[in-house]
Amino acid sequence: MDVKDTYKTITKPSAEVLFKDKNSKFFGYAFPVTTEEEAKEHLEDLKKKHHAARHWCYAWQLGKSDFHYRANDDGEPSNSAGMPIYGQIQSFEVTNILIVVVRYFGGVKLGVGGLINAYKTAAQMALEESNIVTRTIDLKFEISFDYPEMNKVMRVIKENNLNVVDQILELDCKIIISVRKSEAERIYEKFDATYKVMIKELED
Repeated sequence: MDVKDTYKTITKPSAEVLFKDKNSKFFGYAFPVTTEEEAKEHLEDLKKKHHAARHWCYAWQLGKSDFHYRANDDGEPSNSAGMPIYGQIQSFEVTNILIVVVRYFGGVKLGVGGLINAYKTAAQMALEESNIVTRTIDLKFEISFDYPEMNKVMRVIKENNLNVVDQILELDCKIIISVRKSEAERIYEKFDATYKVMIKELED
């Protein structure tokens, strides 16, 4: 069984993009976020920057393998703004991201089809302006052992090229390693099978 252990995200906020339709202006932005709080802060900043705008519609998705998302139409007709924005997040397969599209109304109604197209296009343009990267999903393990077992543990770490995140090397030693999800079970078993060495997975 292949374990999916990569995800795509963006490294920094996108450049501002602008889509126009019948005098309405749609400004698109993409931000890297890891919490709902961060998403709210970016939204508040944009509301200050574009205080004369009519709508601040957005969608975000958080998580590396278990995703949760929110899409908000902010007063536009139901599903004409937030979901088209979210559709672009899905289409580009990115996560830990917030996309906001700010609308200035130009006096001419676009109709639901026109709105869906405008919000979708502004979101797509923001994503095209973003630096999308692929990252690995890593699990952290804590390895505990007494000092005499140090060589055994270090050998396994070296042979498997493991990434040491933190270590406390005293009489009772603790080393925290970070392992790619697809490798996690194999590495866990290696340490688990080592006499006098304890290993446990850490919650993120």
